[in-house]
Formats: sequence, structure tokens, C-alpha cells
Amino acid sequence: MTDTEIVAIDNIAKRFSGHVAVEGLSLRVPKGAVYGLLGPNGAGKTTTIRMIMNITIPDEGTIELFGDRMGGRHHSARIGYLPEERGLYRKMKVRDMLVFLAEAKGVSRARGGEKADEWLRRLDLAEWGPRKVEELSKGMQQKVQFIGTMLHEPELLILDEPFSGLDPINQQVLKDIIVHLSRSGATIIFSTHQMDVAEKICDHVCIIARGKKVLDGGLAEVKQVHGGTHVAVAFEDSAAGAQAMRAVEHLVAVADDSGVFAELKLKDGVDPQQVLEQLMKTGARIRRFERIEPSLHRIFLDKAGPDAATTERAEVARA
Repeated sequence: MTDTEIVAIDNIAKRFSGHVAVEGLSLRVPKGAVYGLLGPNGAGKTTTIRMIMNITIPDEGTIELFGDRMGGRHHSARIGYLPEERGLYRKMKVRDMLVFLAEAKGVSRARGGEKADEWLRRLDLAEWGPRKVEELSKGMQQKVQFIGTMLHEPELLILDEPFSGLDPINQQVLKDIIVHLSRSGATIIFSTHQMDVAEKICDHVCIIARGKKVLDGGLAEVKQVHGGTHVAVAFEDSAAGAQAMRAVEHLVAVADDSGVFAELKLKDGVDPQQVLEQLMKTGARIRRFERIEPSLHRIFLDKAGPDAATTERAEVARA
């Protein structure tokens, strides 16, 4: 592990009742990175996070945090952890609970109150501070739980599906906060199955499927290595678009096609101009046609396959 790395994982594995949830996983999280642990539901993301936090012990391999092999509980004062499952005290008042969580991380009551008020205002929840947690909507509770991870100003944030239950506006608020925290020096690991979200805010990604790593590296590097020629096409009409797509099947290696919009990976040696000419011959009205980098969604499907999910979540719950 180097001085520029916050987390170093080497060849870890975890099994539950004969089921392999994680196998042979190694990765490095650079200091100051927004690191996406990506994959479908049940791929092994939550199990990996629980091993980082020392909630679950690896059957094999090693995990180092901040340069030593003590688990996440030993470093809890330096880590903010947002689990996928909500862990709020439903009968407590929101502000009281946040102050309690801050004190549990070594923050004084007065300072905890100041930080709680600051974050409640920032996330547009100030008026809900005196209310009980159970009175809040699912999205509000998710924002409160996020605040609870921030009050002690952690060096490392580990966020498991942080956008769950949030509307698009509040998703954007959280994205902006994550980017700001990274620029301020914090390191963020967050797991998600939403590739489009990860693509907008991550600088490093690790894609896992069926408990195994299928891709790892800087986002720009991953896209460059993935290679190939990709184009995006948008049609005005889904039926005409579907018909037009059939006319270029012989030029396309892989198509992610919804009828109105398609991301195409072209066969080797095919010029995008050939595709455009064939599409125009069909008479379909085209709103957009451009050469693009492959999306993370497309890369994931190419590398892991559409059936990549496992039954990890059920196995974890049973263990």
C-alpha cells in the first residue's frame, strides 16, 4: 500500500453457505478519489463494503485502511459509512438523533448541534429538525442518514446506494456534495448499479459481477482500453427507429436499443458514415447522430453480460 492509497484490498473472498459472494477481489482506492464500486444488484458490492468496514470478515485475503490492516471499526472516527439499509431511530427527533450520532463519533454536543443545523439547512431540512424521524418521507430519511455520516468530517466516505429513494433534484444535490467533498480532500467510495450516475461523478471505477472484478481503473483509461467505434442515434419515432436499426444490423457488433435512442458499437472496420447513409435510406427521421465514447452501461454489458447479477443479497440476509 502506498501513501497515495486510502484502501488496499488484496485477493479477498467471502462465502455464505457454499455460495461465493466475492472471489479473488483486489483493488486500490487512491486518496481523494471518487471511486465507484459498480455492478448489478447482488453482484457483491455490499459484501465488499461490509468487509472493508470489518462488519464481515473475509475468508481469504487482506484489507488495509490508512496503511494498516485494522478494520473499519478501528478507524471509525475517520470514516463516514452510509449503509444501504436505513439505521435511523424512528421515534427520535431528527436533530436530537443527529447530535447523538455526532457524539458517538467523538464530536462535542455543542459542535454536533452546530454541524447538524448546518447540514439540515444545506439539504433543505431545517424545518424538520424538531420532528420525529418516522414523520419523514423515504427520501428525507435518506438525506438525514447521509447527514449522519458527515457530522464528524470523515476522511473516507463509504456510501452504499446513496441515491436510493431520492428524486432527481435531490440526487443532483447529493452528487454536487460528493464532488465538492472530493475536491476538498475527502476520499469517497460509493456503490451503485446506476451506471449513468457513476459516469457523471467518478474518476475511478471498479465493475464487479458474480462476485468477481471484470474491470478496474481510471474512468478515462477504462473507456480508452474498452476501445471500438461507438455512435449514438436518436430517432423521432420508435417504430421507424426500430425498422431503421434492422437495416444496419450487418454493420453493428452490439446495439443497446430502446427504439427511440440507440448506442451502437460498430464492427471492426466500419465507418460511422456507412451507418448514417444506411439509416437515411430507410426514411427514418434522425434527431441525433454522433460518434461517442462508450458509456459505462455499454461497457458493463459488454464485459459482464446482462445476466451478471447473483443471489448475494439473499445469501447475506440468511447468514
